[in-house]
Amino acid sequence: MDQSQSLPVDDRPIKPAMMRGLRRRCPNCGEGHLFEGYLKVVDHCPVCSEPMHHHRADDGPAYLTILLVAHILGVLMHVAFVYLRPDPLVMAVVLTIVCVSMSLYLLPRLKGMIVGIQWARRMHGFGGAS
Repeated sequence: MDQSQSLPVDDRPIKPAMMRGLRRRCPNCGEGHLFEGYLKVVDHCPVCSEPMHHHRADDGPAYLTILLVAHILGVLMHVAFVYLRPDPLVMAVVLTIVCVSMSLYLLPRLKGMIVGIQWARRMHGFGGAS
C-alpha cells in the first residue's frame, strides 16, 4: 500500500487561513469581511456563507497585542532614552500615542488570525455540522 494514500489531506491549510485573518477577511474564501464592526465577527461570511459564529477568540488577541506592543515599545524606549535623551514629558506623550495606535491597529488583525487558525484546525465547531 502506498503511504501517500493513507495520509490525510489537509483541505484547510493553516497559513492561508492565518493570512486571510490578518487581512480581516473570511478564512475560507478570502473575499468577505470577517468583522461587521471593529471586533464583532460576522455570523456568516457575506460571500461564501461560511458560518463564523463558532469562533472562541476570547482573550487571545488581547494577550498577543499586549505581548507585541510591549516588546516593541520596550526596545523603542531604550533606544530613545539612550541615544536621543528626550524630555520625559515628550517621551511619555510620544510613546503613549505609539502604544495606543499600535494596539488599535493590531487587535482586530490578531483576532482575525486566531479565528483563521480555529477555522483551519476545525476547532470549536468549525468542522462539524452547523
